[in-house]
Amino acid sequence: MQSGFLIPAVAHVIQMSIAPVFLLTGVGAIINVLTNRLGRIIDRARILEARLPNVEDTEQEALHGELTNLGRRSQLIHWAISLCTICALLVCIVIAALFVGAFWAVNVSFFIGLLFILAMLALIGGLLGFLWEISLATSSVRIGMR
Repeated sequence: MQSGFLIPAVAHVIQMSIAPVFLLTGVGAIINVLTNRLGRIIDRARILEARLPNVEDTEQEALHGELTNLGRRSQLIHWAISLCTICALLVCIVIAALFVGAFWAVNVSFFIGLLFILAMLALIGGLLGFLWEISLATSSVRIGMR
């Protein structure tokens, strides 16, 4: 008898967890964009570092400036990836807590609300880091003649 009672409860929890799962998908897409940007930053830094020994002193200064900028950008992307990953982990814990609350009939609403707020704060931090990195990247772009 009890298993018949649990099926509707489990179905309800699955319905409640759909929105966090979609959020998790979106955060995963953001992390994918961030890791691609980090890869491009690393590739560009490697190219510049390989050029350093073969250029004149005047150009070395410019290369060092660009490498410094790439270093700042990589740190921002690192923080953005870390915060977005923390967000994803918190959302996973929210989903698990939904099931724990349903299976053991425990009131976890405060815990779930707190975790969700923390997840959103982490996501906001990650997006702000991403925005800051993009700002640094676009401020160093030189289009046209040098």
